[in-house]
Amino acid sequence: MQFLRQRKFKQTITPIKIEDGQEITYENATTALKRAVHFYSALQASDGHWPAENAGPLFFLPPLVFCMYITGHLNTVFPAEYQKEILRYIYYHQNEDGGWGLHIEGHSTMFCTTLNYICMRMLGVGPDGGQDNACVRAQKWILDHGGVTHIPSWGKTWLSILGLFEWTGSNPMPPEFWILPSFLPMHPAKMWCYCRMVYMPMSYLYGKRFVGPITPLILQLREELYNEPYNEINWKSVHHLCVQEDIYYSHPLIQDLIWDCLYIFTEPLLTRWPFNKLVRQKALQVTMKHIHYEDENSRYITIGCVEKVLCMLACWVEDPNGDYFKKHLARIPDYIWVADDGIKMQSFGSQEWDTGFAIQALLASNLVDEIGPTLAKGHDFIKESQVKDNPSGDFKSMYRHISKGSWTFSDQDHGWQVSDCTAEGLKCCLLFSMMPPEIVGEQMEPERFYDSINVLLSLQSKNGGLAAWEPAGASDWLELLNPTEFFADIVIEHEYAECTASAIQALVLFNKLYPKHRKEEIENFITNAVHYLEDIQMPDGSWYGN
Repeated sequence: MQFLRQRKFKQTITPIKIEDGQEITYENATTALKRAVHFYSALQASDGHWPAENAGPLFFLPPLVFCMYITGHLNTVFPAEYQKEILRYIYYHQNEDGGWGLHIEGHSTMFCTTLNYICMRMLGVGPDGGQDNACVRAQKWILDHGGVTHIPSWGKTWLSILGLFEWTGSNPMPPEFWILPSFLPMHPAKMWCYCRMVYMPMSYLYGKRFVGPITPLILQLREELYNEPYNEINWKSVHHLCVQEDIYYSHPLIQDLIWDCLYIFTEPLLTRWPFNKLVRQKALQVTMKHIHYEDENSRYITIGCVEKVLCMLACWVEDPNGDYFKKHLARIPDYIWVADDGIKMQSFGSQEWDTGFAIQALLASNLVDEIGPTLAKGHDFIKESQVKDNPSGDFKSMYRHISKGSWTFSDQDHGWQVSDCTAEGLKCCLLFSMMPPEIVGEQMEPERFYDSINVLLSLQSKNGGLAAWEPAGASDWLELLNPTEFFADIVIEHEYAECTASAIQALVLFNKLYPKHRKEEIENFITNAVHYLEDIQMPDGSWYGN
């Protein structure tokens, strides 16, 4: 609606109204379709993509505010009018019980209630202030549920960074994880990229035991968030605590035993001389090397918003005046979405994903002659968004997969290949290649189609399914080591019905247009992918979606 207002869009096609019992004619249906197509075409941005909000989780924005508060850039990145819009978004999504859910429709959780409470306080709201007494109600919810000693692990990490928790109250995240021998089953290369990328900067900050400036506000918050005096808390007894409202995945006993072993034996050893010099310092250097590599290869967007803020803060901790941190600051706008309910942070952009489906829908309308410029701009955006190179250097040693020829979820800068985004982008370009170039623009070169096929073939698992980001293959038992409480199935990459189905469609179309290119491999791919979809179909005929 914002976009249409800005463009002063006026619908010029008369609406069709069908009365009860009235026949729906071909002409009526076509007119209704034309209205939809012209409306949707008006939503296209000048560069050819379709802007869309990709937000909803309520733990995205507060850490960005925390990072800017710690680094002294809060008022620079978020001037007063932006801070008001952030508060408006927070107020709008507060639940009746005073808390905030994991996402905008969710029941209240300690994690999101605490983060949003601190965010309000950092933005100048007093402990008795906020719309409808927002702070009072939130504080009551937190204290009624045991105080923030019962916050889940990610919350403990952010509170420790802020100086509102002690690192001794958190489960260990040793940076030595990044120098483990590659033959070990829990080596980082075997982890799902999102999990890997979250714990990379977290482990750096944990290894440094970094704590932000202890300001008067931080001291006040220490008094507001606990049911007992801060300096009397037994931190060694709280690292397993988590309020029931936040638990989606319950840690098995074996995991708690592993945490305890790290806590009692490993950490005391690694933080004392000579191991703190010989091992920990090396581990921190290797971890930061990985952070810089990922930052550079995503043009400082990183893989997503949770990782973005952590990597940005890690760069500031390493060098507050360095170029790495400055480059991070420049890409913050990529994540900010201004909407009618306030300012929010997106998980990442969805430019390519939304554009791929928008183009296919418009092509299906068979109204090409009426929307040629729209299609040409969309075609150009998709071509320009294809990733042209693999990650830099020896990318396999940095736990990265090939990306040349792929499409990301957002844009080329992001750099992270995604299987179904690649399949949908490839489908669009193949469809355009069969259309007049004077209407939709020049077709993509065959070599770039071949690059896309190479990526898709590389992502198929032995069971025929396709993972989303990188090849799956790690042992399922590693999911037992899931360190979070509110997510499941995040430790390793998995195959998905949606990714597999998209790839089948793209390869079938490619095979018709380029029947000689890797013919046998493609036919085997399709056969195995179909078997995978048949194997995972549920008894009622449906498929489980992700």
